[in-house]
Amino acid sequence: MAVFKTADHIEAQISLDEVLNIRAPHVYLVSLTGESMQGAGIYEGDLAIVDRSIEPAHGHIVIALLNNDPVCKRLCLRGKEVILLSENPKYPPRYVLEGDELSIWGVVTSSVRSHV
Repeated sequence: MAVFKTADHIEAQISLDEVLNIRAPHVYLVSLTGESMQGAGIYEGDLAIVDRSIEPAHGHIVIALLNNDPVCKRLCLRGKEVILLSENPKYPPRYVLEGDELSIWGVVTSSVRSHV
């Protein structure tokens, strides 16, 4: 629990469990690797808070399994076309093709970064 103080009294107590809904059964945490989502403010080693109860929609950042490879990407839906987008120009879009196996595990709602 974080406590914010002024010079002589407590302003408010904040529970990260409550703010991020971490204890909910449909929420889980993932430690992220790679640099493909830097443009969205997600960096190597960040902790993603993922919600399985949110229906993935165009524009959401998702945790997915693509052909047995776990990924964190922005979901792009164009008609029947599904594209997984990186937020780093070094990485090209990944079009989900016929024969690919895609399973979306949840929507990233927040991320947390350590500064030590």
